[in-house]
Amino acid sequence: MFRTVTVVGRGRVGAAVAERLAERGIEVADDGDLQLLCVPDAAISEVAAAIPIGPWVAHVSGATQLGALAPHVNRFSVHPLQTFRRGGGAAQLDGAFAAISADDGDGMRHARWLAETLGLAPFELSDSVRPLYHAGASIASNYLVTLFRSAAALFAEAGAPPEALVPLLERTIENGFDLTGPIARGDTDTVLRHETAISASSHPELREMYDVLARLTQSQHSAP
Repeated sequence: MFRTVTVVGRGRVGAAVAERLAERGIEVADDGDLQLLCVPDAAISEVAAAIPIGPWVAHVSGATQLGALAPHVNRFSVHPLQTFRRGGGAAQLDGAFAAISADDGDGMRHARWLAETLGLAPFELSDSVRPLYHAGASIASNYLVTLFRSAAALFAEAGAPPEALVPLLERTIENGFDLTGPIARGDTDTVLRHETAISASSHPELREMYDVLARLTQSQHSAP
């Protein structure tokens, strides 16, 4: 659909995207038929406004709505639902999903083409619910980091190796997020002992987080 693509920004996502396009035989050039903005969210509007009207313009942000691409009307977005590291290459795109958004069917067809060319599995996302979608993505990715660091801090204080948590996390995912442990068993005494131990530890600030997650886990586990 696009023979040439200009990848604007070569950070974590832009570098992987440019590499994958080249692998798929798409010319990555300065004057592409598609101007693909892989820049920080705060810069999207400014960069888009500086592009002359003519080519298609798209961004890869999960949080930014299509209006940021004004004044362009030939526009869409493809958000790779994945976390990236610098130097990780195009393989980071493999197996990931992508949220695609556009103003009309033509834009959606272009978005779907790009997602599939990048090796992503696309699903359509209404621009109006983008904040809710991105909140879910942030909980799954960003807050997992917070949870691991919190658990690792308690492990370290107990003299247990924090790296031992990694296989536990991986198996939880492999098991389809099937809930086990004291809340699944209805073992409130163990939960209370957890709360007491955390409060007495050198990380008492984690008690509030534990309480909130315990209540939420209990309500979800009890739901029909």
